[in-house]
Amino acid sequence: MPNVDINVPEHLETQIAQLVDKDEFVDREEAIEELLSTGIRAFKTSGPMDDEDRFEDDGMMGHEDEYVF
Repeated sequence: MPNVDINVPEHLETQIAQLVDKDEFVDREEAIEELLSTGIRAFKTSGPMDDEDRFEDDGMMGHEDEYVF
């Protein structure tokens, strides 16, 4: 897996540390990976889509187990 260096504002670092302290994630790396993945999925399903991207493998509108019309 590639390594990526990022700079985040102090308030985001504090929130990530709090999530790890509350055992929402095993460690900081897992927290950042999961939060980025969730954000990217949300962006993909709520942003503008090209015609060829309308029907993804996980269903329309990002729902994994059903199609929403």
